[in-house]
Amino acid sequence: MSNVNIKNKKAFFEFHILNKYIAGIALLGTEIKSIRNNNANLSDAFCTFNNSELYIKNLHIGELQNAGLNNHIPKRDRKLLLNRLELNKIESKFKEKGITIIPLRLFINKNGKAKIEIALSKGKKLYDKRESIKEKDIKRDINRSQIL
Repeated sequence: MSNVNIKNKKAFFEFHILNKYIAGIALLGTEIKSIRNNNANLSDAFCTFNNSELYIKNLHIGELQNAGLNNHIPKRDRKLLLNRLELNKIESKFKEKGITIIPLRLFINKNGKAKIEIALSKGKKLYDKRESIKEKDIKRDINRSQIL
């Protein structure tokens, strides 16, 4: 199958991840073809509720080269597909102060369906970001010393 695994690298640096969920996405034909060509960007995307339905906003899926007039809008709102129990659980936690829903990665499962991994998260403070940079540097130094 295809090796599509588009990650949101900024998410782990900017947020504390609380819970993860995997959701389907309602896509058009040209959108799934663009995703299979690894032509998507998650960096500015976020999720929000509209009439108790979960939507992803600012997910950029590039236009398909040879689509002609049938091409899609790159940053349109897309509906996420979860069962009602998960949606109710996510919505109740989303209403708490400081909780956001961010996409972590976009991938295609073994059945050929596009899936997105979303997470309930809380924003990091500046000192938390410094701490994560420090931890990353320490891990890198340990790995270098083990190699030598």
